[in-house]
Amino acid sequence: MLLKGSQRFPKAVRLRKRAEYVNLSRTGAGIQSANFVIITRMNDRSESRLGITVSAKVGNSVIRNRIKRRVREYFRRHRADLPHGTDILIIARKTAAGLEGNTVACELGRVFAGQRRRPKM
Repeated sequence: MLLKGSQRFPKAVRLRKRAEYVNLSRTGAGIQSANFVIITRMNDRSESRLGITVSAKVGNSVIRNRIKRRVREYFRRHRADLPHGTDILIIARKTAAGLEGNTVACELGRVFAGQRRRPKM
C-alpha cells in the first residue's frame, strides 16, 4: 500500500539528533498521562516534529517497536490537529506495554485535546 505524500513520516517531521531530544527535555513543558509523558516546545519551523522514547524497561523490542508504531500512526493521522511549529517528545512509561489496539491513540487524543494552548518558547 503506497501512502500519499501527506501521510508519510518524513525526516523533516522527526526529532533525529540526541541534542534535539536533550534540549527539548530540558526546556519543554511536560504533560503526564497514565502511560506517557509528553514534552512540548515551540520550534522555529512551520511543521511539528515528533520524537519517541521507549526505554528497555518497558519491554522487549517487539513491545517497544509496537508502541512506537502506534504513536507514529497517531501523529501521522492527527498531525493537522496538533499545534504547528511544535517539537513533541513522547516518552512511554512501563505501563504502556499493556496497551492494546486504539488505546494509545485514545490516550494521546485526550492529552492533546486538553492542551489547547501553545507550548512555551
